Amino acid sequence: MPPARRAPRTTRAVAAVTLLLAAAAGCGDAGGLVGAGPTPTAISPDRLWPRLTPASSPAFEIGEVDSEPVAGVSVPGDDVRAVDPVAVVRAEIKADPSSYAGTGYAETARRMADCGKTGAAGKRCPVLRPYYRDLTGDGREDLTLGFRQLPGHVTAVRVYTVEKHRLVRVMHWEDAVSGVELAGRSVIIRSPSEVAGYEYRLQWTWDPEQKSMLLTHDEMLRTGSRALGNAPSPAPGPSASSR
Repeated sequence: MPPARRAPRTTRAVAAVTLLLAAAAGCGDAGGLVGAGPTPTAISPDRLWPRLTPASSPAFEIGEVDSEPVAGVSVPGDDVRAVDPVAVVRAEIKADPSSYAGTGYAETARRMADCGKTGAAGKRCPVLRPYYRDLTGDGREDLTLGFRQLPGHVTAVRVYTVEKHRLVRVMHWEDAVSGVELAGRSVIIRSPSEVAGYEYRLQWTWDPEQKSMLLTHDEMLRTGSRALGNAPSPAPGPSASSR
């Protein structure tokens, strides 16, 4: 007797689908659409005080655009990796001595002498590990730099790019920082909030027209039930001199 012929692929597929539908029907599911419940009524926004004269200029100067050449720091070969981050921080301290003396961040200025040393002394350096990434979209790496502003728990975050053979600062911020991230053309800084279970999330994004990183998002987000007011500050990392 000749062997039985196997059913064609399409025939087997139809049979399988038929069995699946039968099984679904046996479970009480007819395969129809199921409603997700009532949909909330859409509410259009209400414009308040329509007769109020629109403002034409800001009431406060908060420095939205930050683009400033760094004096006294060279960029060998236009390579930002050739720039010493410690020299960059020292240049900032030199340009703003009043903020790093007396009741300001005097401890930061004192600990700069420990940068480049080995062992326990080198760990006292307030300059954190530098990070390199193209944030401006010109195909070249930029420098994201952080350093501790002591005494206290404030961390300064800066971004530098190279423009016309000069090192240019295009973003700066200081706060009690719980995390910093680089995403695309943006720098995201998370900071603890006095409200338990929430944190601040600020995002700076490169703007090619302003040639600076602008504060594009300022949010307060829920993170959970833990209190964020006691979030630890980041520990100092190695400087460029100790890499």
